[in-house]
Amino acid sequence: MAKKEHISETPATQFLRKHGVAFSEHPYEYEEHGGTAVSSRELGVVEHAVVKTLVMQDEAARPLIVLMHGDCKVSTKNLARAIPCKSVEPCKPDVAQRHSGYLVGGTSPFGVRKAMPVYVEDSILQLDKIYINGGRRGFLVGIDPAVLVDVLKARPVHCALAD
Repeated sequence: MAKKEHISETPATQFLRKHGVAFSEHPYEYEEHGGTAVSSRELGVVEHAVVKTLVMQDEAARPLIVLMHGDCKVSTKNLARAIPCKSVEPCKPDVAQRHSGYLVGGTSPFGVRKAMPVYVEDSILQLDKIYINGGRRGFLVGIDPAVLVDVLKARPVHCALAD
């Protein structure tokens, strides 16, 4: 019988436990710049169910989080229109890290350092289960997507572009 790998707590797993959220733990071998293609392959799940956490900012440099399917890109134009603001752009890695408290590649929407509005691609909420970063590179958690709205108060938006 394979020994279950022990995962140490992260701010994300502490947040999920504190809020009574059921989740499964999925460690995998992290590859630099591998993205969701690597995590979906390692976990044996479709990339569409792997959700990436993107820290972006509006024209006034106010940070926000966008949750997007692993196999899609964010249309910043459509996002700006939906939330509404003039423009949205990705934060530079060091700025994203300062806002979230997580290393880029290990950013979770749970347990972030700074409260930020969260937007979720609406089709993510139609999935049965999603895999999202658990607060460390090479570590995803499996959750019911309803948690994003119930616990994070994520606002559904439509801004996906096929990758």
